[in-house]
Amino acid sequence: MTTTKTYTPPKIWAWEKGNGGRFANINRPVCGATHDKELPVGKHPLQLYSLATPNGVKVTILLEELLEKGIKEAEYDAWLIDIGEGDQFSSGFVDINPNSKIPALADHSAGTPRRVFESGSILVYLAEKFGEFLPVAPDKRAETFNWLFWQMGSAPMLGGGFGHFYAYAPEKWKYPIDRYAMEVKRQLDVLDKNLADREYVIGDEYTIADMAIFPWYGALAKGLLYDAGEFLSVQEYENVIRWADQIYAREPVKRGRMVNRSWGEASSQLLERHDASDFENRTQDKIKET
Repeated sequence: MTTTKTYTPPKIWAWEKGNGGRFANINRPVCGATHDKELPVGKHPLQLYSLATPNGVKVTILLEELLEKGIKEAEYDAWLIDIGEGDQFSSGFVDINPNSKIPALADHSAGTPRRVFESGSILVYLAEKFGEFLPVAPDKRAETFNWLFWQMGSAPMLGGGFGHFYAYAPEKWKYPIDRYAMEVKRQLDVLDKNLADREYVIGDEYTIADMAIFPWYGALAKGLLYDAGEFLSVQEYENVIRWADQIYAREPVKRGRMVNRSWGEASSQLLERHDASDFENRTQDKIKET
């Protein structure tokens, strides 16, 4: 992986539509809707519009964990947003999230729908709404927010940085891959050292911080992200792997990872989720052939 040419930035940058890469057909330097389309609304107060990327999985894990606790008010409809097809640029989705990123949530329980966007914001909103997975004690609450925002600030280096240049860029360039691989390994080391004497991220309590970090760094440690486990020598991070295995084994986590998933083995997919029975009674329209 070596750089074969040097890029000299122009004096003023101009957008070239054919810039290559997996997502070139939907990337653009402006925001707003590209087409008119209303979002569907199901039978539950909580309406989730998402895709089972790491950011989307955070929210479905939390919702399934809440339901596992017997909180019936956490029932939800989850609608698939196909970002490869540009669903996030529909007028209905932009109304809920002007940033056109999944996941986005509409809470209809208070009459006028309340929009909640950004995965970390949704986690905090739901945890506070239902009084679960966000400690009340000031020290533990602060530590939960410390690690939640650590994930929100760190993951762009893993996703848009390492993931893009390692897995999606049209050309393999040594400098960005080396730069972001170094940073991702540093982040894994931060997490691994923190988990050396803690069962979960903040201590002995499972929180939204774990749910935020697991889909990114837990998946990476298990070799499930960007097919980069060997490249990054993830086996070195034994505490992260132990923690990831513990969370992966939870039934709500298994269900949450399936929701709005449109790739992989058929047994791992549930395109839409409207009822708990959907996990057992999946029909072909809830599975996408891959």
